Amino acid sequence: MNIYEALAKIPEAKREYFKWKHDIRYDQTKPKKSEEDFKRYVNVKTLNSFLEWEKSPEYHSLCLLLLQSKLANDLMDTYQIVTEKAKSGDEKSVKLFLQLSKEIQSGAKSAYAQVQQEQEEEDDLEL
Repeated sequence: MNIYEALAKIPEAKREYFKWKHDIRYDQTKPKKSEEDFKRYVNVKTLNSFLEWEKSPEYHSLCLLLLQSKLANDLMDTYQIVTEKAKSGDEKSVKLFLQLSKEIQSGAKSAYAQVQQEQEEEDDLEL
């Protein structure tokens, strides 16, 4: 499950708050709303209910999904840098490249297994 799938399952105001707070909107061409603009947008006077929600397990789970997504992006950047250095013959980069390759393959296998499990669970549902 990615962050957007998880956000789709929570109430709209909380979803909008999370996207606003962490600046993960789809349309990055628009400037980020100010706090006052955001409060008007979700029709609240204060952010107190959202600040309280930040202490909840639900919010923490969303943060972990967000960090997982950012980590994947950082891993892609790191992989590209290490690959270029390894190709030029840098010994440390070659070792790191091999390590990264093993980690990526392991992660890909578990991601594939998770997708397969989710598909099987969906297939077992009765209408």
